[in-house]
Amino acid sequence: MTHHPFRFGAVAGQAPDAGTWAGLARRAEDLGYATLLVPDTLGTLSPFTAAAVAATVTTTLRVGTYVLSVANRTPRAVAWETATLQTLTGGRFELGLGAGRPDAEREAAELGVRFGTPSERIERLAETIDAVKDVRILVAASGTKLLRLAAARADTVALGVPPHYTEEQVAAKLDELYELAGDRFHDLELGMNLAAAGAEPPAWLGRLDATATGLLRGTPDEMADVLRRRRDRLGVSYVSVNAQYLDQFAPVVERLAGT
Repeated sequence: MTHHPFRFGAVAGQAPDAGTWAGLARRAEDLGYATLLVPDTLGTLSPFTAAAVAATVTTTLRVGTYVLSVANRTPRAVAWETATLQTLTGGRFELGLGAGRPDAEREAAELGVRFGTPSERIERLAETIDAVKDVRILVAASGTKLLRLAAARADTVALGVPPHYTEEQVAAKLDELYELAGDRFHDLELGMNLAAAGAEPPAWLGRLDATATGLLRGTPDEMADVLRRRRDRLGVSYVSVNAQYLDQFAPVVERLAGT
């Protein structure tokens, strides 16, 4: 099983103005989060621009995309944006890539680009990785074909599983990744996203029971213990959380970051 130090990311994509966005980035840095991650949707801020602004007002915080839909941009365009951000952030940019969320096809149509078949999008993802140089790459993956690509090419594999998945279901995915990655498995950083932490989940998630890995409840010590156990059992060391829970989750970050 992999055993990397804990890292924590905050996922955010909305702010009413530049000052609020800058304040969020500074707050995440002050609280010990390693990354501020921006989604790629038409309902959120443009990820490359938002990441650039966040990096400008911080000094150690890394910024990234979580995750780019590869249908929306050509590989060369992603490489261009990535190289610019790597230069202007002093190497603090991390590129997160994915083959597209369930509603990404509609957004691709709004942008006037072809979404493509699953196989075409996976091929586009591989081409994008080929085009990008000298940057840490995260690939969000769940299905076998994406897991295979992530196993071979990514630095971080973010498991794109629903919040209601149990540890047993996550373990089954990681067993598959292990078989696909071979000797490279132990070099991979494994990540998961929390839909909610330290509070009841938002109503849109529906009912999640205590076995759901996308939800973390309890005191800071109890939540930290769960994450230590998950790392021991599953190898998951990179944990991102919706920035709505930035402050509630901060005591866990303080206890675990870098350990």
